[in-house]
Amino acid sequence: MKTRKKFYTYLICSSLKNKKLISYAGYTDNLKKRLEKHNAGKGAKFTRGKKWFLIFKKVFCTKSLAMKFEHRLKKDKKYRKKLIKNFQSKVVILN
Repeated sequence: MKTRKKFYTYLICSSLKNKKLISYAGYTDNLKKRLEKHNAGKGAKFTRGKKWFLIFKKVFCTKSLAMKFEHRLKKDKKYRKKLIKNFQSKVVILN
Protein backbone atom coordinates (compact mmCIF):
# COMPACT_ATOMS: atom_id res chain seq x y z
CA MET A 1 0.00 0.00 0.00
CA LYS A 2 1.37 3.38 -1.02
CA THR A 3 1.61 6.02 1.71
CA ARG A 4 0.33 9.45 0.84
CA LYS A 5 2.64 12.40 1.01
CA LYS A 6 1.93 14.78 3.89
CA PHE A 7 2.14 18.54 3.75
CA TYR A 8 2.55 20.78 6.76
CA THR A 9 1.63 24.36 7.48
CA TYR A 10 3.73 25.68 10.33
CA LEU A 11 4.29 28.70 12.50
CA ILE A 12 7.76 29.36 13.88
CA CYS A 13 8.91 32.05 16.31
CA SER A 14 12.13 33.74 17.24
CA SER A 15 12.91 35.93 20.22
CA LEU A 16 14.36 39.38 19.65
CA LYS A 17 16.77 41.10 22.05
CA ASN A 18 13.88 42.97 23.66
CA LYS A 19 12.25 39.56 24.41
CA LYS A 20 9.49 40.21 21.85
CA LEU A 21 8.54 37.24 19.69
CA ILE A 22 8.40 37.49 15.91
CA SER A 23 6.73 34.81 13.83
CA TYR A 24 6.89 33.31 10.36
CA ALA A 25 4.32 31.05 8.66
CA GLY A 26 5.12 28.61 5.88
CA TYR A 27 4.34 25.23 4.37
CA THR A 28 6.50 22.23 3.51
CA ASP A 29 6.48 18.50 2.91
CA ASN A 30 9.41 17.93 5.31
CA LEU A 31 9.01 19.90 8.51
CA LYS A 32 12.24 18.82 10.21
CA LYS A 33 14.37 19.65 7.16
CA ARG A 34 12.61 22.99 6.65
CA LEU A 35 13.17 24.10 10.26
CA GLU A 36 16.83 23.09 9.98
CA LYS A 37 17.12 25.26 6.84
CA HIS A 38 15.56 28.25 8.60
CA ASN A 39 18.01 27.89 11.49
CA ALA A 40 20.96 27.43 9.12
CA GLY A 41 20.17 30.73 7.37
CA LYS A 42 19.02 29.00 4.18
CA GLY A 43 15.28 29.55 4.62
CA ALA A 44 13.24 32.55 3.58
CA LYS A 45 15.15 35.84 3.64
CA PHE A 46 13.09 37.10 6.60
CA THR A 47 14.17 34.14 8.74
CA ARG A 48 17.93 34.43 8.22
CA GLY A 49 20.16 35.15 11.21
CA LYS A 50 17.67 34.14 13.88
CA LYS A 51 17.11 31.01 15.98
CA TRP A 52 13.63 29.64 15.23
CA PHE A 53 11.45 27.22 17.14
CA LEU A 54 8.26 25.51 16.07
CA ILE A 55 5.13 26.59 17.92
CA PHE A 56 2.38 25.21 15.67
CA LYS A 57 1.93 22.70 12.87
CA LYS A 58 -1.03 21.30 10.98
CA VAL A 59 -0.94 18.31 8.62
CA PHE A 60 -2.70 18.25 5.24
CA CYS A 61 -3.07 15.59 2.58
CA THR A 62 -2.62 18.03 -0.33
CA LYS A 63 -0.21 20.85 -1.06
CA SER A 64 -3.12 23.06 -2.06
CA LEU A 65 -4.82 22.77 1.34
CA ALA A 66 -1.53 23.44 3.13
CA MET A 67 -0.95 26.55 1.01
CA LYS A 68 -4.48 27.83 1.68
CA PHE A 69 -4.01 27.47 5.42
CA GLU A 70 -0.58 29.13 5.19
CA HIS A 71 -2.27 32.07 3.49
CA ARG A 72 -4.77 32.25 6.37
CA LEU A 73 -1.93 32.25 8.93
CA LYS A 74 -0.12 35.01 7.07
CA LYS A 75 -3.20 37.22 6.72
CA ASP A 76 -5.08 36.57 9.99
CA LYS A 77 -2.95 38.39 12.59
CA LYS A 78 -5.48 37.73 15.38
CA TYR A 79 -5.30 33.98 14.82
CA ARG A 80 -1.49 34.09 14.76
CA LYS A 81 -1.39 36.04 18.03
CA LYS A 82 -3.81 33.53 19.56
CA LEU A 83 -1.50 30.64 18.57
CA ILE A 84 1.52 32.45 20.00
CA LYS A 85 -0.25 33.25 23.28
CA ASN A 86 -1.43 29.65 23.55
CA PHE A 87 2.16 28.48 23.07
CA GLN A 88 3.51 30.99 25.62
CA SER A 89 0.99 29.87 28.22
CA LYS A 90 2.24 26.27 27.93
CA VAL A 91 5.97 26.94 27.85
CA VAL A 92 8.35 28.80 30.11
CA ILE A 93 11.03 30.36 27.94
CA LEU A 94 14.40 30.06 29.63
CA ASN A 95 16.89 32.91 29.46
